Amino acid sequence: MKRNKVDIITLGCSKNLVDSEQLMWQFMANGYVVAHDPPTITGEIVVVNTCGFIGDAQEESINMILELGEAKKKGKIGQLYVMGCLSERFLKELEKEIPEVDRFYGKFNWKELLSDIGKSYYRDLAAERILTTPSHYAYLKIAEGCNRTCSYCSIPIMTGKYHSRSMEDIEQEAKILVDKGVKEFQLIAQDLTYYGLDLYKQLTLPRLVERISDIKGVEWIRLHYGYPARFPYDLLRVMRERENVCTYLDIALQHISDNMLAKMRRNITKEETCALLERIREEVPGIHLRTTLMVGHPGETAGDFEELVEFIKKIRFERMGAFAYSHEKGAYSYEKYTDEINPDTKQERLDHIMRVQEKISSEINEQKLGKIFKVLIDKEEDKYYIGRTEFDSPEVDPEVLVTKDKTLNIGTFYHVKINNMDAFDLYGSAVES
Repeated sequence: MKRNKVDIITLGCSKNLVDSEQLMWQFMANGYVVAHDPPTITGEIVVVNTCGFIGDAQEESINMILELGEAKKKGKIGQLYVMGCLSERFLKELEKEIPEVDRFYGKFNWKELLSDIGKSYYRDLAAERILTTPSHYAYLKIAEGCNRTCSYCSIPIMTGKYHSRSMEDIEQEAKILVDKGVKEFQLIAQDLTYYGLDLYKQLTLPRLVERISDIKGVEWIRLHYGYPARFPYDLLRVMRERENVCTYLDIALQHISDNMLAKMRRNITKEETCALLERIREEVPGIHLRTTLMVGHPGETAGDFEELVEFIKKIRFERMGAFAYSHEKGAYSYEKYTDEINPDTKQERLDHIMRVQEKISSEINEQKLGKIFKVLIDKEEDKYYIGRTEFDSPEVDPEVLVTKDKTLNIGTFYHVKINNMDAFDLYGSAVES
């Protein structure tokens, strides 16, 4: 156990990561040495920031807590604290079942951790973070919570109602990060497109994006987790007009058959969804759409699934993820439906649509052969520099593997000609601009 050292382990989404980064800064301001996801956990203080979204994520979080509880018993670490979505959702059960944890905190009261150990929470440093990402990009969280009522989702149980941050606060944080060398922002929220309705009584995401776009030094802004119902269409104008707003949109659709959209409580129809996608593609030429789809929700028939497959083939999403339905206690579907679809059937359906998407991705990548793209270099590996185009978000999207026949700098933009490809990644070489 290393004295005056804090180890923070982050599980789950990028929204959790932002919380961890803010907590790390507060510990550092109090004189601690801080490490994030270290290969060996040896801290005097260890904090686990948990995910509680679906069963697999919950299990990963619990296993990590139990493992660290054993390390604490053996004297390998000191105090053990848990925060985040899992403890927000199952606080009393966790306190009872895992007494090795010194204290559990929820999603929003983790600031109390500092005062509980006799240290200060510096409110004037609330916008400061220690970046765990490469220093040239950062996640920028613009809101907490969610007002949607999707049948399968337990997130509103953990995060509460939607709460927009003010544009001024977000802009201040963005400027601080730009001063530290950040060039690219991934705007994140549980639902980006709802932004501002609670605070400004209107959908204000387009104006927020414009304000961040105006900050000198911001070269890329990428948008994550839009919702199709009540979409703020003025956002398309901003994407089209602003060079530093990436022509990329992550918009989770979940399904397409009217039967499933109704059961999922998505507040949109197949016709409206298709009209939205057509308008997005028409108003923002060349846009890359990322979506997430779900299979195996209660009530999904073979016909519903086939309709989903045909939709994927028709729309040809540039980026697509998918997952199988998880019967989550507390969610609407848990109370109203029986989880009747066999797990094997869920997996078969999941595998099938991912095979369909792999073929589509390969065909889209093939169209990029011989073309030149602006690429941001994230890291260097043995054989290649690893970068991304404006169409690629870190961690979740394909990468561009750039040959090392020229010396390139991490965090710098280059023009790269695409020479080869596979189903997901591109291979190229840097060329003169």
